[in-house]
Amino acid sequence: MKRRVVVTGMGGISPLGHDWKTVLSKLEQGISAIAVNEELGEYTGMDTRLAGRILDFERPESYTRKRVRTMGRVSLMATRACELALLDANLDAVQDDPTVGISYGSTSGSPPAMDKYAKALHTGELKRIRATDYIQFMSHTVPANLAQFFQITGRLISTCSACTSGSQGIGFGLEAIQLGKQKIMLSGGAEEYSPMHTGVFDIMYATSTRNDEPHTTPRPFDRDRDGLVVGEGAGTLILEDLVFDDTAAAEIYTEIVGWAINSDGKHVTNPDTQGMQRVMELALEDAELDASQIGYINAHGTATEVGDIAESQAMQRLFGSQTPTSSLKSFMGHTLGACGALEAWFTIEMMRANWFAPTLNLENVDPRCGELDYVRGSGRTLETEYVMSNNFAFGGINTSLIFRRWAA
Repeated sequence: MKRRVVVTGMGGISPLGHDWKTVLSKLEQGISAIAVNEELGEYTGMDTRLAGRILDFERPESYTRKRVRTMGRVSLMATRACELALLDANLDAVQDDPTVGISYGSTSGSPPAMDKYAKALHTGELKRIRATDYIQFMSHTVPANLAQFFQITGRLISTCSACTSGSQGIGFGLEAIQLGKQKIMLSGGAEEYSPMHTGVFDIMYATSTRNDEPHTTPRPFDRDRDGLVVGEGAGTLILEDLVFDDTAAAEIYTEIVGWAINSDGKHVTNPDTQGMQRVMELALEDAELDASQIGYINAHGTATEVGDIAESQAMQRLFGSQTPTSSLKSFMGHTLGACGALEAWFTIEMMRANWFAPTLNLENVDPRCGELDYVRGSGRTLETEYVMSNNFAFGGINTSLIFRRWAA
């Protein structure tokens, strides 16, 4: 029998704020975090000038240089997100405990360190490279740095899978506890903003170019959407074995009752409706639930044409047109490796508040999208026992998480 797993702490660094009270206020007021980033104008051929940046995050003074010299911005944000989540869970003694592990990821390491290394190789001046530069941009830099900073000695799972890095972090952390391998997992994902990440999508003509009206984009599922906006952030959920947590003082936020991951196996970049539908079906099977029991779906909702159409049609096929759904990317952009964790955090909190944010800027639903109950306008007051959060990534990777309202 699988162990039951609960969330006892949550923390994050996001374009909308770094605590739930601030984030909720922005969601309720319909305040967008999207702004013009003039730096993008320095790149010939870059059409977009938009980003969901975090402008109020600096390295905490308590983070000494010696402790963070192997960290780029992505690891620093993840470290702070984990610190906030651990404080929230009343966990102050996780070091050197083999029952505590990490399941965390990002799309890439820190791009500035990567750029520095590449320039040194190109010019042949390798002596300018520091020993810590590679550590800052290696693919598993975030979980590796978290382990060193918090002195975690349990399992370390690196989930570097682009836009499902955060959701995989939660899902694989869940499995580690369910299997009895760990009692506590620091789970989530992070991403620092970089023109490199924006360029990847801009080259594919997948970015929004509403450069003169940044607050009107992105527009997931909208007839007049013109692409995504890249953001940044970090999100952490503290997962605990319910039996282990029985003696703890931490508040229980929710129970994770369903989780699934699969692969389309068809195309590296084009999303597949069938694969998306199947991952949601698998999550429902894992949770032993019927589709009708899900009261809200947090959509991946990137505001790209192919993505919106495929995802919404998958939801309609499985849930019909009655389940409320919205996309949080409409407020803060696509935070890539962080989105699965940040959106899970926000979804759990919205369930607890009995209020769900709308899809910002959704004025005219694209008729090619599935017929769904799209939450628009001022949001939706709704009490439900189960919510689902979905994320999809290049490579045909699909994930789905189901959370249950906790009633002590």
